[in-house]
Amino acid sequence: MPHDIVILGVFVADAAFRCSRLPKLGETLIGTGFTLGPGGKGSNQAVAAAKAGGDVGFLARIGDDTFGAMGMTTWTEAGVSPLVIRDATRATGAAGIFIEEGEGRNAIIISPGAAAAITVEDVEAEAAIIGGAKVAVTQLEQPVEVAQRFLQIAVAGGAATILNPAPATALPEGMLALCDYATPNEAEAEALTGIAVTDRDSAARAAAALLSQGVRRAAIITLGGEGALVRDADGTRHVPAMQAGPVVDTTGAGDAFNGGFACALAQGLALDEALRFATAVAALSVTKPGTAASMPARAEVEALLAR
Repeated sequence: MPHDIVILGVFVADAAFRCSRLPKLGETLIGTGFTLGPGGKGSNQAVAAAKAGGDVGFLARIGDDTFGAMGMTTWTEAGVSPLVIRDATRATGAAGIFIEEGEGRNAIIISPGAAAAITVEDVEAEAAIIGGAKVAVTQLEQPVEVAQRFLQIAVAGGAATILNPAPATALPEGMLALCDYATPNEAEAEALTGIAVTDRDSAARAAAALLSQGVRRAAIITLGGEGALVRDADGTRHVPAMQAGPVVDTTGAGDAFNGGFACALAQGLALDEALRFATAVAALSVTKPGTAASMPARAEVEALLAR
Protein backbone atom coordinates (compact mmCIF):
# COMPACT_ATOMS: atom_id res chain seq x y z
CA MET A 1 0.00 0.00 0.00
CA PRO A 2 1.19 3.56 -0.66
CA HIS A 3 2.03 5.83 2.26
CA ASP A 4 2.14 9.61 2.54
CA ILE A 5 5.55 9.39 4.23
CA VAL A 6 8.26 6.82 3.57
CA ILE A 7 11.34 6.78 5.80
CA LEU A 8 14.52 4.84 5.11
CA GLY A 9 16.63 4.25 8.17
CA VAL A 10 17.99 2.14 10.95
CA PHE A 11 16.39 0.35 13.86
CA VAL A 12 18.58 -0.55 16.84
CA ALA A 13 17.92 -1.36 20.46
CA ASP A 14 18.93 1.56 22.71
CA ALA A 15 20.78 0.69 25.90
CA ALA A 16 20.68 3.95 27.86
CA PHE A 17 22.84 4.57 30.90
CA ARG A 18 22.17 7.59 33.14
CA CYS A 19 24.84 9.16 35.35
CA SER A 20 25.58 12.42 37.15
CA ARG A 21 28.07 13.30 34.41
CA LEU A 22 29.58 11.69 31.33
CA PRO A 23 32.67 9.54 32.03
CA LYS A 24 36.14 10.51 30.90
CA LEU A 25 38.23 8.08 28.87
CA GLY A 26 39.44 5.28 31.11
CA GLU A 27 37.05 6.22 33.92
CA THR A 28 34.38 4.04 35.53
CA LEU A 29 31.34 5.68 37.14
CA ILE A 30 28.38 4.29 39.06
CA GLY A 31 25.23 5.03 37.09
CA THR A 32 21.87 6.20 38.36
CA GLY A 33 19.68 4.29 35.91
CA PHE A 34 19.46 2.01 32.89
CA THR A 35 16.79 1.38 30.24
CA LEU A 36 16.60 -0.83 27.17
CA GLY A 37 14.23 0.25 24.42
CA PRO A 38 13.73 0.89 20.70
CA GLY A 39 15.96 3.33 18.83
CA GLY A 40 17.76 4.16 15.60
CA LYS A 41 17.29 7.53 13.92
CA GLY A 42 15.10 6.31 11.08
CA SER A 43 12.86 4.29 13.37
CA ASN A 44 12.58 7.15 15.86
CA GLN A 45 11.61 9.54 13.07
CA ALA A 46 9.01 7.11 11.75
CA VAL A 47 7.49 6.75 15.22
CA ALA A 48 7.49 10.53 15.70
CA ALA A 49 5.79 11.13 12.35
CA ALA A 50 3.17 8.44 12.91
CA LYS A 51 2.31 9.51 16.46
CA ALA A 52 2.03 13.10 15.23
CA GLY A 53 -0.66 11.98 12.79
CA GLY A 54 1.24 10.87 9.68
CA ASP A 55 0.69 7.83 7.45
CA VAL A 56 4.18 6.30 7.58
CA GLY A 57 6.00 3.38 6.00
CA PHE A 58 9.44 2.54 7.40
CA LEU A 59 12.06 0.78 5.27
CA ALA A 60 14.88 -1.04 7.07
CA ARG A 61 16.67 -4.35 7.59
CA ILE A 62 16.54 -6.04 10.99
CA GLY A 63 17.61 -9.36 12.48
CA ASP A 64 15.23 -12.20 13.16
CA ASP A 65 15.83 -11.96 16.91
CA THR A 66 14.59 -10.45 20.17
CA PHE A 67 15.67 -6.91 19.31
CA GLY A 68 14.03 -7.22 15.89
CA ALA A 69 10.79 -8.30 17.58
CA MET A 70 11.07 -5.17 19.76
CA GLY A 71 11.11 -3.09 16.59
CA MET A 72 8.02 -4.78 15.15
CA THR A 73 6.13 -4.19 18.38
CA THR A 74 7.22 -0.56 18.48
CA TRP A 75 5.97 0.12 14.97
CA THR A 76 2.67 -1.64 15.55
CA GLU A 77 2.00 0.40 18.67
CA ALA A 78 2.92 3.70 16.96
CA GLY A 79 0.95 2.99 13.77
CA VAL A 80 4.01 2.68 11.50
CA SER A 81 3.80 0.25 8.57
CA PRO A 82 7.04 -1.81 8.57
CA LEU A 83 8.60 -2.28 5.12
CA VAL A 84 11.37 -4.33 6.68
CA ILE A 85 13.57 -7.21 5.64
CA ARG A 86 14.09 -9.84 8.36
CA ASP A 87 17.69 -11.08 8.08
CA ALA A 88 18.27 -14.37 9.89
CA THR A 89 22.03 -14.20 9.25
CA ARG A 90 22.67 -10.97 11.18
CA ALA A 91 21.78 -9.56 14.57
CA THR A 92 19.64 -6.45 14.97
CA GLY A 93 21.83 -3.48 15.86
CA ALA A 94 22.25 -1.77 19.22
CA ALA A 95 23.27 1.64 20.55
CA GLY A 96 24.98 2.59 23.79
CA ILE A 97 23.62 5.93 25.05
CA PHE A 98 25.24 7.75 27.95
CA ILE A 99 23.03 10.46 29.47
CA GLU A 100 24.18 13.15 31.86
CA GLU A 101 21.64 13.81 34.60
CA GLY A 102 20.53 17.39 35.04
CA GLU A 103 21.01 18.92 31.58
CA GLY A 104 20.17 15.72 29.68
CA ARG A 105 23.27 15.89 27.49
CA ASN A 106 24.31 12.63 25.84
CA ALA A 107 27.00 10.68 24.01
CA ILE A 108 26.10 7.77 21.72
CA ILE A 109 27.82 4.80 20.09
CA ILE A 110 25.80 2.87 17.48
CA SER A 111 26.47 -0.57 16.00
CA PRO A 112 23.96 -0.90 13.13
CA GLY A 113 24.07 -4.69 12.83
CA ALA A 114 21.65 -5.97 10.18
CA ALA A 115 20.69 -2.42 9.25
CA ALA A 116 24.14 -1.84 7.74
CA ALA A 117 23.51 -4.67 5.29
CA ILE A 118 20.57 -3.02 3.54
CA THR A 119 21.24 -2.74 -0.19
CA VAL A 120 20.35 -0.63 -3.19
CA GLU A 121 18.35 -3.63 -4.41
CA ASP A 122 16.31 -3.62 -1.19
CA VAL A 123 15.37 -0.01 -1.85
CA GLU A 124 14.61 -0.59 -5.52
CA ALA A 125 12.23 -3.38 -4.54
CA GLU A 126 10.07 -0.74 -2.81
CA ALA A 127 10.35 1.81 -5.64
CA ALA A 128 6.60 2.03 -6.23
CA ILE A 129 5.94 2.90 -2.57
CA ILE A 130 8.87 5.33 -2.34
CA GLY A 131 7.96 7.05 -5.59
CA GLY A 132 4.31 7.30 -4.58
CA ALA A 133 4.97 9.08 -1.27
CA LYS A 134 4.35 12.75 -0.59
CA VAL A 135 7.45 12.98 1.61
CA ALA A 136 10.55 10.77 1.69
CA VAL A 137 13.08 10.96 4.54
CA THR A 138 16.48 9.41 5.10
CA GLN A 139 19.55 9.80 7.31
CA LEU A 140 23.10 8.43 7.06
CA GLU A 141 23.15 5.55 9.55
CA GLN A 142 22.72 3.09 6.67
CA PRO A 143 25.15 3.01 3.71
CA VAL A 144 25.31 6.33 1.86
CA GLU A 145 24.83 4.75 -1.57
CA VAL A 146 21.55 3.23 -0.38
CA ALA A 147 20.34 6.61 0.92
CA GLN A 148 21.31 8.22 -2.38
CA ARG A 149 19.36 5.66 -4.42
CA PHE A 150 16.36 6.12 -2.12
CA LEU A 151 16.44 9.88 -2.77
CA GLN A 152 16.77 9.35 -6.53
CA ILE A 153 13.66 7.16 -6.58
CA ALA A 154 11.74 9.63 -4.41
CA VAL A 155 12.66 12.60 -6.61
CA ALA A 156 11.67 10.71 -9.75
CA GLY A 157 8.27 10.01 -8.19
CA GLY A 158 7.70 13.64 -7.15
CA ALA A 159 8.08 13.25 -3.37
CA ALA A 160 9.44 16.08 -1.25
CA THR A 161 12.77 14.79 0.06
CA ILE A 162 14.34 15.38 3.47
CA LEU A 163 17.94 14.47 4.28
CA ASN A 164 18.86 14.45 7.95
CA PRO A 165 22.65 14.12 7.44
CA ALA A 166 23.37 12.26 10.66
CA PRO A 167 25.85 11.01 11.54
CA ALA A 168 27.97 13.48 9.57
CA THR A 169 29.85 11.88 6.70
CA ALA A 170 31.17 12.79 3.27
CA LEU A 171 28.43 12.84 0.63
CA PRO A 172 28.75 11.78 -3.00
CA GLU A 173 28.84 14.53 -5.59
CA GLY A 174 25.31 15.69 -6.38
CA MET A 175 23.57 14.04 -3.44
CA LEU A 176 22.46 17.33 -1.89
CA ALA A 177 20.82 18.23 -5.21
CA LEU A 178 18.40 15.35 -4.53
CA CYS A 179 17.27 16.98 -1.28
CA ASP A 180 14.43 19.46 -1.04
CA TYR A 181 15.29 19.97 2.63
CA ALA A 182 18.49 19.32 4.58
CA THR A 183 18.25 19.29 8.38
CA PRO A 184 21.72 19.10 9.96
CA ASN A 185 22.53 20.10 13.52
CA GLU A 186 25.46 22.45 14.22
CA ALA A 187 28.17 19.78 14.04
CA GLU A 188 26.72 18.18 10.90
CA ALA A 189 26.40 21.57 9.19
CA GLU A 190 30.07 22.25 9.92
CA ALA A 191 31.07 18.85 8.54
CA LEU A 192 29.19 19.53 5.30
CA THR A 193 30.23 23.15 4.79
CA GLY A 194 33.44 23.73 6.75
CA ILE A 195 31.74 26.59 8.61
CA ALA A 196 31.79 26.30 12.40
CA VAL A 197 28.24 26.96 13.64
CA THR A 198 28.47 28.85 16.92
CA ASP A 199 25.60 31.34 16.65
CA ARG A 200 22.76 32.39 14.35
CA ASP A 201 25.03 34.35 12.01
CA SER A 202 27.34 31.40 11.40
CA ALA A 203 24.30 29.13 11.07
CA ALA A 204 22.96 31.45 8.37
CA ARG A 205 26.27 31.26 6.49
CA ALA A 206 26.28 27.47 6.73
CA ALA A 207 22.69 27.30 5.51
CA ALA A 208 23.57 29.51 2.55
CA ALA A 209 26.49 27.21 1.76
CA LEU A 210 24.18 24.17 1.77
CA LEU A 211 21.89 25.88 -0.73
CA SER A 212 24.88 26.68 -2.93
CA GLN A 213 25.84 22.99 -2.77
CA GLY A 214 22.50 22.02 -4.26
CA VAL A 215 19.80 21.78 -1.57
CA ARG A 216 16.65 22.51 -3.54
CA ARG A 217 14.22 24.31 -1.24
CA ALA A 218 15.52 25.03 2.25
CA ALA A 219 18.46 24.39 4.55
CA ILE A 220 17.33 24.00 8.16
CA ILE A 221 20.00 23.95 10.85
CA THR A 222 18.76 22.73 14.21
CA LEU A 223 20.26 24.59 17.17
CA GLY A 224 19.16 22.53 20.16
CA GLY A 225 17.61 24.72 22.83
CA GLU A 226 17.90 27.74 20.52
CA GLY A 227 15.43 26.33 17.99
CA ALA A 228 16.40 26.28 14.32
CA LEU A 229 17.69 28.53 11.53
CA VAL A 230 16.10 28.21 8.09
CA ARG A 231 17.24 29.69 4.79
CA ASP A 232 15.30 29.44 1.54
CA ALA A 233 14.45 31.63 -1.46
CA ASP A 234 12.55 34.01 0.84
CA GLY A 235 15.57 34.65 3.06
CA THR A 236 16.82 33.60 6.48
CA ARG A 237 14.61 33.15 9.53
CA HIS A 238 15.04 31.98 13.09
CA VAL A 239 12.52 29.44 14.40
CA PRO A 240 12.49 29.79 18.21
CA ALA A 241 12.37 26.77 20.46
CA MET A 242 9.26 26.06 22.50
CA GLN A 243 9.07 25.18 26.18
CA ALA A 244 6.82 22.26 27.06
CA GLY A 245 8.20 21.47 30.52
CA PRO A 246 11.43 20.56 32.31
CA VAL A 247 14.10 18.99 30.09
CA VAL A 248 14.61 15.32 31.00
CA ASP A 249 16.39 13.78 27.98
CA THR A 250 17.43 15.41 24.71
CA THR A 251 18.47 12.15 22.99
CA GLY A 252 15.48 11.97 20.63
CA ALA A 253 14.93 15.68 20.03
CA GLY A 254 16.43 15.79 16.54
CA ASP A 255 14.47 12.74 15.46
CA ALA A 256 11.28 14.22 16.91
CA PHE A 257 11.89 17.42 14.92
CA ASN A 258 12.47 15.55 11.64
CA GLY A 259 9.50 13.23 12.12
CA GLY A 260 7.24 16.14 13.00
CA PHE A 261 8.51 18.12 10.01
CA ALA A 262 7.81 15.23 7.63
CA CYS A 263 4.31 14.81 9.06
CA ALA A 264 3.52 18.50 8.68
CA LEU A 265 4.79 18.69 5.09
CA ALA A 266 2.81 15.58 4.13
CA GLN A 267 -0.33 17.20 5.50
CA GLY A 268 0.20 20.27 3.33
CA LEU A 269 1.53 22.84 5.80
CA ALA A 270 3.70 25.64 4.41
CA LEU A 271 7.37 25.62 5.40
CA ASP A 272 7.20 28.00 8.36
CA GLU A 273 4.12 26.33 9.81
CA ALA A 274 5.69 22.90 9.29
CA LEU A 275 8.77 24.06 11.20
CA ARG A 276 6.62 25.38 14.03
CA PHE A 277 4.87 22.00 14.20
CA ALA A 278 8.24 20.20 14.20
CA THR A 279 9.51 22.45 16.98
CA ALA A 280 6.49 21.56 19.11
CA VAL A 281 7.08 17.83 18.60
CA ALA A 282 10.73 18.24 19.61
CA ALA A 283 9.85 20.38 22.65
CA LEU A 284 7.49 17.72 23.96
CA SER A 285 9.94 14.88 23.32
CA VAL A 286 12.63 16.26 25.65
CA THR A 287 10.23 16.25 28.62
CA LYS A 288 10.26 12.42 28.71
CA PRO A 289 13.06 9.85 28.90
CA GLY A 290 13.97 7.67 25.95
CA THR A 291 13.76 8.11 22.20
CA ALA A 292 10.79 6.37 20.56
CA ALA A 293 9.00 6.33 23.91
CA SER A 294 9.29 10.11 24.19
CA MET A 295 7.53 10.94 20.92
CA PRO A 296 4.31 12.85 21.61
CA ALA A 297 0.81 12.08 20.37
CA ARG A 298 -0.97 14.42 17.98
CA ALA A 299 -3.25 15.74 20.72
CA GLU A 300 -0.23 16.79 22.82
CA VAL A 301 1.28 18.64 19.87
CA GLU A 302 -1.95 20.47 19.11
CA ALA A 303 -2.35 21.45 22.76
CA LEU A 304 1.16 22.94 22.87
CA LEU A 305 0.64 24.83 19.62
CA ALA A 306 -2.62 26.26 20.96
CA ARG A 307 -0.95 27.79 24.02
